[in-house]
Amino acid sequence: MERTDIAIVGGGAAGLTAAIYAARERLAAVLIDDYPGGQILQAALVDNYPGLPEISGEELGEAFRQHAQDKGAVFLESTVAHIKRENDIFVLTLDDGVQTSELRARSVIYAAGCRHRLLGVEGEARLTGHGVSYCASCDAAFYPQKTVAVVGGGNTALGDALLLSRIAETVYLIHRRDTFRASAALVEAVKQTDNIQLILHTVPLEICGEKAVTGIRLRNQNDQTQQLLQIDGVFAAVGMQPDTAMVSDFVRCDETGYVIAGEDGITSCPGLFAAGDIRTKQLRQVITAAADGANCVRSAEHYLRTRKG
Repeated sequence: MERTDIAIVGGGAAGLTAAIYAARERLAAVLIDDYPGGQILQAALVDNYPGLPEISGEELGEAFRQHAQDKGAVFLESTVAHIKRENDIFVLTLDDGVQTSELRARSVIYAAGCRHRLLGVEGEARLTGHGVSYCASCDAAFYPQKTVAVVGGGNTALGDALLLSRIAETVYLIHRRDTFRASAALVEAVKQTDNIQLILHTVPLEICGEKAVTGIRLRNQNDQTQQLLQIDGVFAAVGMQPDTAMVSDFVRCDETGYVIAGEDGITSCPGLFAAGDIRTKQLRQVITAAADGANCVRSAEHYLRTRKG
């Protein structure tokens, strides 16, 4: 059984930044991910990371990975199947697709991220990063004077529609019900925005296009009629699922499953630090994930220094 001081779970921006900072501090740390890079790899273009305008998500993710590697970070290409806590030690069960093994760690930086809830329609997977987006604050700037659709009925969906309305020419807001789960203020703001068109009682059936989004096929829930909207982009806002099942038994999470932690990454479980999209925070972006990774290393270093063993 291998041992380390810090096990970094997740190879996105948060995990890779943690690996860089841990390597610079000469800490015994291991990053575990079957394919480091994270969700940013799916982005066709990233235009809001300082100093690197108009870089592809694949290039940015690879730059993070290469930076960590150049600093001497240790990678385990595997997935974490289970985490348990034995006294002050974390035992991680790893699965590399061939066999399982165990890693014992004095601390864990948990940066497993979130999964976007998918629409589950034809064309979604093929066109993700090519007109299908799950982050309006990331990608809205790519649609000036274009036509886009937002799918969803909560605060995120309506907020995305308002953000896009300031950039795009027309925003279709598609929702399966006739009422919204969003706050009354957001609903009122959407209804007063001239270039947001509501399409209610409606669900998406297919996202159309070969190399880029060209349309979305819809079905009305009341009369089952179908229509095809000609659009340039689809923003899915039907929720996120934080990947916290492995730690929810011994760390406090909020009602939606996010690990409760501040910017220092400190959680209710001593020795376990939360970084990136899985922690409670206002903004989930690559830049805030990177900041979390750095802060968690600082917190983990202090934790290790004040404990024996």
